[in-house]
Amino acid sequence: MAKRWYVVHTYSGYENKVKTDLEHRIETFGMADKIVDIQIPTEEVTEIKDGGKRETKESKVFPGYVLVRMELNDDTWTVVRNTAGVTGFVGVDGTPSPLRRSEFNKIMRRTNGRGAEAHKHTTTTTDLEVGQTIKVVSGPLADFDGTVSEVNAEAGKVKVMLTIFGRETPVELTLDQVTVIV
Repeated sequence: MAKRWYVVHTYSGYENKVKTDLEHRIETFGMADKIVDIQIPTEEVTEIKDGGKRETKESKVFPGYVLVRMELNDDTWTVVRNTAGVTGFVGVDGTPSPLRRSEFNKIMRRTNGRGAEAHKHTTTTTDLEVGQTIKVVSGPLADFDGTVSEVNAEAGKVKVMLTIFGRETPVELTLDQVTVIV
């Protein structure tokens, strides 16, 4: 029988514990040939803190979910379902629904290199908001004050209105070139 990817719902924050506990249960019940892989999709998220300091951390793409590649039968379902922290399978009317290969590939492309088709993906978040007053801390416009008019965290850019030669001028800067004036 074919091994397919299934989505298992867990208590949020228990994904790693579920993976570890499930790995032990697979070994204990001799299911290694039927439950062959467990993935917790994560991505690197870079946050820009006050002062332009970058902080990179790993973040779960789908908190509260774990992907399990297995041959679905009553025994494997029972081993997975009765793992501490597991609340059920994602499916219709209590029946686990396997992921299509394209869905699995799309999920794993967002992760940090885990899985055969995975590619690195970095998301940037920032505390900057439109309307905030900022100071440019580096580059040719250093020491200018301005107002945030647009934030593009994904691209790591911010558009600010600076007063240059007495005129409001829109300038695009990288997030690490600005700091919030408190």
